[in-house]
Amino acid sequence: MDATDDPRIIQLGVEDAAAGLALSTEAHWNQNEDDWRFFLSDGVAFGIRDGAQLVATAALLPYPGDNAWISMVLVTASHRRRGLATRLVDACLAMARERGLTSWLDATPDGAAVYGPLGFTPTLQLRRLKLVKSASASGQAPSSATLDALRARDRRATGLDRTALLSNFAQRSGSRIVAANGAIALVRDGRTARHIGPLLADDAAAALTLVDAIARSETGPLLLDAVASQAAFPEGLTASGWIIERPFQRMRFGPAKTAGEDMPFAVAGPEFG
Repeated sequence: MDATDDPRIIQLGVEDAAAGLALSTEAHWNQNEDDWRFFLSDGVAFGIRDGAQLVATAALLPYPGDNAWISMVLVTASHRRRGLATRLVDACLAMARERGLTSWLDATPDGAAVYGPLGFTPTLQLRRLKLVKSASASGQAPSSATLDALRARDRRATGLDRTALLSNFAQRSGSRIVAANGAIALVRDGRTARHIGPLLADDAAAALTLVDAIARSETGPLLLDAVASQAAFPEGLTASGWIIERPFQRMRFGPAKTAGEDMPFAVAGPEFG
């Protein structure tokens, strides 16, 4: 494939999960094959191949209530700077327009510079934080909570019905929903680290207490994506040893159609909203 080619965009299926995982692994993302399978079954994923090799992807994940997330925008290193990502994002936007959906995404700083000219408007800021754990857990696990409790709290916070997503998360091996003192969170496996999110709480103190309890009961590295405007939360995390890895800029294409009553302390992840 050379720079003058206009490769065909195709729709991907669940059988492409391993190929998608190879792209996100190359980019050092934390997604695992379960994440890809969810996008390929519940969302719409587009791709570009060079021969048999999948070299670029983007996915649209619709949520009830006229909103959708654009995610998994990936191009293998040898095929970058050819406009493939822009074409795939355009395909996602076209499908969203056909369905009357407002599109959202969480962009890296470099990505935000690309999406702004396409018509995306910045909204809130996120911070990806990581805690590197030793090999031994040193505390009692927080109390278990129900999927219904998490779903209801998440809907109140986001304005979105994400029952399908949260159910998928909760049913995975190793996932758990935990709660304490007015805070609730989901913990699940990623490719390189366990991910905490969404995390909803009455206040920053409750959110920090729950994260501390989770960390004390886990043995490996942890990631979470904190809402930057909940300033006391990421500040408390960094004070306790968490390290900020990178920022994300949440952006919206189209009118806001949903508003939550509360602000989450940590989101489900940039790929899920």
